[in-house]
Amino acid sequence: MKYSKIRPRIIAAQTLANAPYYARHGSLEVRLARDKAEIKASQNLRYKIFYEEMSAKPNRMMKLARRDRDLYDGVCDHLLVIDHSKGRHGAVVGSYRLLRQDVAERHRGFYSADEYDISPLFSEEFKRRMGKSGQLLELGRSCVHKEYRTTATITLLWRGIASYLMEHNIAYMFGCASLPGIDPAEHAIPLSYLYHEHLAPEDAMVRALPHRFVNMNILPPDAYTMREARRMLPPLIKGYLRLGCFIGDGAVVDYQFSTTDVFILLPVERIAKRYSVHYDLETGANDAELEAAAARA
Repeated sequence: MKYSKIRPRIIAAQTLANAPYYARHGSLEVRLARDKAEIKASQNLRYKIFYEEMSAKPNRMMKLARRDRDLYDGVCDHLLVIDHSKGRHGAVVGSYRLLRQDVAERHRGFYSADEYDISPLFSEEFKRRMGKSGQLLELGRSCVHKEYRTTATITLLWRGIASYLMEHNIAYMFGCASLPGIDPAEHAIPLSYLYHEHLAPEDAMVRALPHRFVNMNILPPDAYTMREARRMLPPLIKGYLRLGCFIGDGAVVDYQFSTTDVFILLPVERIAKRYSVHYDLETGANDAELEAAAARA
């Protein structure tokens, strides 16, 4: 084989060996985006999944650029899964957008504030719950290329998140997780189950903004079984529940993304225990659950 053909592989291998990262598995690496080109690659992946594979509705500029983007992209960290076996510089095959409290307070605030009143998370009581130096982290725009929705890939992504949490002293994560479609009545059972079984405590009770509030208390608890309700939940939400998340009061219909959103609040300590660098890939949740990383979070 000519050197000109193997040189790109050598460069990719050297990059993989020398660059900072959070975790690796085979040719896959998880780390933060380093430049605008990598952020654009993440936006391209998001567009492919949200607007082509799923049912989101792009505006004119997004459609022309074939990129999912907004004003928060410029201030967020972008956690990437990169396959170094693809091309000279590797290919972005997974992404999570991360917005720390100290960054949000210097810029536009949190994205979720467009749907939910998150002021309870800034009360003195909740600050005591987080600890003196703890801060919040907002998760969003979760996606993984359909060819990479495996236990190993998603676990690698969450190991990256766990390392990021420790690096920045994050006490709680939050964000919106989605059920498909814009008719909440179609999700009466799972929404009612989340309301009756997993509602956040009062001192951390985040509620949907009044003009966007959709009542989740649709059915009484005796109208369905726990097993039935959990089976109807999207895998990503089931994964959050297994980690011990709380749910905010009120769903929100997101017409751009054609989803019904619920608010997720998750204590970090449970994530760190499960997805530390010592996490065994063989003990993760099953593939069906982890494939939900392709859904918007």
